[in-house]
Amino acid sequence: MASISPPVCDFGWKAPEFNLPDVYGSMVSLADSMGPRGLLVMFICNHCPYVKAILPRLIADVTALKALGVNTVAIMSNDPSDYPEDSPSEMKKLFEALALPFAYLLDETQQVAKAYDAVCTPDFFGFNKDFALQYRGRFDESRKETAPESTRELFKAMQQVAETGAGPREQIASIGCSIKWKDA
Repeated sequence: MASISPPVCDFGWKAPEFNLPDVYGSMVSLADSMGPRGLLVMFICNHCPYVKAILPRLIADVTALKALGVNTVAIMSNDPSDYPEDSPSEMKKLFEALALPFAYLLDETQQVAKAYDAVCTPDFFGFNKDFALQYRGRFDESRKETAPESTRELFKAMQQVAETGAGPREQIASIGCSIKWKDA
């Protein structure tokens, strides 16, 4: 399983629209997802060790961001044919087991991941209230294992977006497992 890093933030890039089903089949759009001060769109999946390593801290941070007016939505774009842990039924199990505080959406066609140019899990896109990209960096310096004294880079960046509408100029790219694309 090779790790891959996405490009860093293209400030001001507008969030592409989406309308995807959540784990219960209800459709969720970009507009539905936006918070009063911003939106964190993250591409994650169930099987990725990078996602698993941060999930408890990610849940805590997005809960704190919600109190600041920043909503969060997670999108799973992997082809589950080779990764059954990423199937819709497994997404629902994870959502319920962890009481995820954000919508967990299925991008079955992978068109949303392509529109966002998502490359890995996790891949974070932090938008201000005007749907302008302000953060595309890492969660923190941890990798597949939790770093003991990690700086809350994603949280601090999105807190800044909530307060000022602008993200930090210095950002370090995320790292994770490549998105599992369907055969063409």
